[in-house]
Amino acid sequence: MNFTFEVFEKTRGFFRIYLDQLSLDELNKIPPGYNNNIIWNIAHIIATEQVLIYKLSGVPMLVSDDFVNAYKKGSKPEVDVTQEDVNLIKELLTETAKQTKINYNNNAFVNFPEYTPETTGTTIHNIDEALTFVLFHDGLHLGIVMALLKSVKL
Repeated sequence: MNFTFEVFEKTRGFFRIYLDQLSLDELNKIPPGYNNNIIWNIAHIIATEQVLIYKLSGVPMLVSDDFVNAYKKGSKPEVDVTQEDVNLIKELLTETAKQTKINYNNNAFVNFPEYTPETTGTTIHNIDEALTFVLFHDGLHLGIVMALLKSVKL
């Protein structure tokens, strides 16, 4: 699992670079043809990881229910984020990845029910498969962020 967590942390680092380099206006902009923005996609990967890894395992999430509700599947940006929000998301990108690795190594995720995400239709049976799906999901949204970036920078 070392490789999985190495990829997890590096992918989160790519998202953090966007947060460091883009203005609030760029992060909040919803280009024509899209229903969300760069910051929503970045926060969404955190919310999804927390639900798939923690909530399904019955382990307390590292983020609030309000955070998850704001960025869960099916949600969309309702208000522009502030710099304070961006700072929190930056911290969560790093800290949730680190804590998930610690909790995994401490066998915190032993009660994992089967779950079938609509994205793939493939059933996740255990924490290792859930982590693999989270990597896929993060990569999917990294691609979306890259597409959004091209539209935002026009």
